[in-house]
Amino acid sequence: MGRGGAPRVPGVGSEGSRALIFKAVRDGRPYPDHGFSTRDWAMIPPRQIRLDQLVTTKRTLELDALLADDSTFYGDLFPHAVQWHREMFLEDGLHRALRAALQQRNVIHVRVLDLDSLMPGA
Repeated sequence: MGRGGAPRVPGVGSEGSRALIFKAVRDGRPYPDHGFSTRDWAMIPPRQIRLDQLVTTKRTLELDALLADDSTFYGDLFPHAVQWHREMFLEDGLHRALRAALQQRNVIHVRVLDLDSLMPGA
């Protein structure tokens, strides 16, 4: 239990605590704007990524989105991640990744944009 008797959610603890689901939880994107459109993302084949290798770029969840059956109806089936300075940042798909964790899965298919390769030395 967390402070005040509230249950602790693994992977979304306070700064400095060890993340159990994700590698880390951030607020915001540390990498430059890549300008990729939905069509550009669709050209990247998904690959398997362990959840504990991902750093989130959002600190908050929308519970209704987490519980929605049709949350990807209008969007990409696969989450989007950006590799920057050898870190993997989850840009889109936090709710899908957390749903996978709640289903006891520790690997998900993700489209990964490798900015390390596209912008060497940046």
